[in-house]
Amino acid sequence: MRHGNRRLDVVLILGAVALTLLPWYRIESGLFGLGWLAGFPISPEAAPGLVQIFAHGRLWLAAALVLLLLAVAARGMADPMRRGAVLAWTGAIGVLFLSLQGLAIGFSGWNWTVSDTLFGPLSNGQPAMGAGAVLSSITFVLLFAFGLAERGVMKGDAFVVSAIALLVFLVAVFVFYPIGSMFVGSVQDFDGSFNADNFIRNTQDPSIWSLNCLIGAGRCGVAWRTLWLAIMTGLGSTLLGLAFALVATRTRFPFKKGLRLLTILPIITPPFVIGLALTLLFGRAGVVTQGLSQLFGLEPGRWLYGLTGIWIAQVLSFTPISFLVLIGVVEGVSPSMEEASTTLRADRWRTFRRVSLPLMKPGLANAFLIGFIESMADFGNPLVLGGSHGVLSTEIFFAVVGSQNDPSRAAVLAMVLLAFTLSAFLAQRVWLSGKNFATVTGKGDSGSHIALPRGLSIGVHALVIPWILFTLVIYGMILIGGFVKTWGLDNSLTLDHYAKAFSISFENGIAWTGVAWNSFWTTMEIALISAPLTAAVGLLTAYIIVRQKFAGKNAFEFALMMSFAIPGTVIGVSYIMAFNLPPLEMTGSALILIACFVFRNMPVGVRGGIAAMSQLDKSLDEASLTLRANSFRTIRKVILPLLRPAITAALVYSFVRAITSISAVIFLVSAEYNMATSYIVGLVENGEYGVAIAYSSMLIVVMITVIAGVQLIVGERRLRRENRVAGLATSASSRQEKIP
Repeated sequence: MRHGNRRLDVVLILGAVALTLLPWYRIESGLFGLGWLAGFPISPEAAPGLVQIFAHGRLWLAAALVLLLLAVAARGMADPMRRGAVLAWTGAIGVLFLSLQGLAIGFSGWNWTVSDTLFGPLSNGQPAMGAGAVLSSITFVLLFAFGLAERGVMKGDAFVVSAIALLVFLVAVFVFYPIGSMFVGSVQDFDGSFNADNFIRNTQDPSIWSLNCLIGAGRCGVAWRTLWLAIMTGLGSTLLGLAFALVATRTRFPFKKGLRLLTILPIITPPFVIGLALTLLFGRAGVVTQGLSQLFGLEPGRWLYGLTGIWIAQVLSFTPISFLVLIGVVEGVSPSMEEASTTLRADRWRTFRRVSLPLMKPGLANAFLIGFIESMADFGNPLVLGGSHGVLSTEIFFAVVGSQNDPSRAAVLAMVLLAFTLSAFLAQRVWLSGKNFATVTGKGDSGSHIALPRGLSIGVHALVIPWILFTLVIYGMILIGGFVKTWGLDNSLTLDHYAKAFSISFENGIAWTGVAWNSFWTTMEIALISAPLTAAVGLLTAYIIVRQKFAGKNAFEFALMMSFAIPGTVIGVSYIMAFNLPPLEMTGSALILIACFVFRNMPVGVRGGIAAMSQLDKSLDEASLTLRANSFRTIRKVILPLLRPAITAALVYSFVRAITSISAVIFLVSAEYNMATSYIVGLVENGEYGVAIAYSSMLIVVMITVIAGVQLIVGERRLRRENRVAGLATSASSRQEKIP
């Protein structure tokens, strides 16, 4: 009880701080700039909630004060069931109230006509929520969770209930609220009033849905072009990924380590750099194009600029991800099942087709889904290579920042894109539901996989070896492109591009004079902040899904994983529509970029954590809980030390994605917080290919260095299970005496 009271006291103190010591509304110059202290606590801009109520006429905020006082009164109740009920209702009403008042009241008064009708005109409005309002919202969420724990939910484990409540709250705010705002924005006029005309016009636009290409009367609409490209990219990357996985695990290919290294490179490469390299090779002034023109007198063509060029670039970019998904699947097929098939006189081809391949279906479905969604969300390659063949992601971008300035069109296109990706996500789940692909039973399964059929072995080598050579040429062009003065016009070598991007002056101390330094340091700062947050949220979610049982668990997991199926372009548009106005105004700040990265990349950390945690016997944490350690201590002392590989993977992936993402970032950057990928896109649009490639090469070097450093710091899980379990039990029993 003492621990429970202590936790509740801390939360009540946080609620008091939110109302009395922090600015209730957003500080335009930034909370951490501390400039607001000059007007604190009297000025309307910096006043805390308590002063806003009694000095500035915002009487509606008194409800938050009353609810907090009610929670303080509940603190003294002796009956835990009654105390829990009061806390739970107080927290739930507090969150609901803060959400509704934030949405209903804007700068000049009521946002909703119905509120004006019911309560009359409001003489005083309010800006966006600030630190005080946000902390107060979190306080009410925790009060709700503690109330449920008091009533015995999740066996009274306040940490687990609080974690679930906070995760649901954060996903609702940063995933579902932006998507809902996008849907609402599609039927709003510029002044915020309801107007479905633009929505209907854009929905019926022939440039989106036209099927003229099927009858030879022109091009298909952008929706069908994007869908066709995504299907072909998903199939191409899955086929090549499977070929790479088979060569790496089922053949005697002599360069397997180099093969694995080569498949990592596209993952840490900014997404449009491969498009740039293809342009240097096959563009009108490219090496191959000019060589063929001189040898055979061929007129340089523009075949690269369209769906063909985008498809090649996307398959190059996304095949490594498919390979990483499929290599574990291929290795996971039980050798004993293949041996049983050969014992029953099936040849190697029949065994592969009827036994091995069906067991790989989940991995193949996941690889296709990843390729499909990544293609849908890809922005960089279509921007560089698309030409007049736009896809949904680029059309959305130009609808927002181009001369069209049509937010309704952007919302409609984003809804179409979201419908395609969610349909693929749901189709994959339906296809795999009810099927069992398990082959690891816990029994001994020694043996080696059978060799591939000769024809299949020749086929996968015929795919992989040319692709390896092609990839080496592509990266050779990336390496060389930064040292060539003007590609196709002046091929002399120079260091000017690197000097322009990363020059340093030492005249009056160190001065970062290169044009790329500002965006470089901003990118590093935001990536290093968002990566551990993403890993922490993902692993905590994985712990809840794997180790806890509660009503709505499947819906909880599906809601979290659904954010993976939302393309980055849709995330960017929805964030702009949701967080550009009260109640949460974050556009132009670093916070919106961090939130985007955390909740965009969180599902990968969740899946990695689930896979790793599923291998840990539940008896480990059960022993810790039996010895009176709470869930938080169990996670910190028992679970986390055994999850080092998953932690490494989550940190590395989150860091890399924060640096290389472009589809969402392009909408969210500002002059103060300009990310590297957005800056490089600007260089490409200005024709400064050399500086763009030099900057991209520097990012690749930095990512390789950071990845190696993370792996060195986090280390690997090295333990003998029987000794480790005994050691944990001994350590836990020795601590038992210290636990009050």
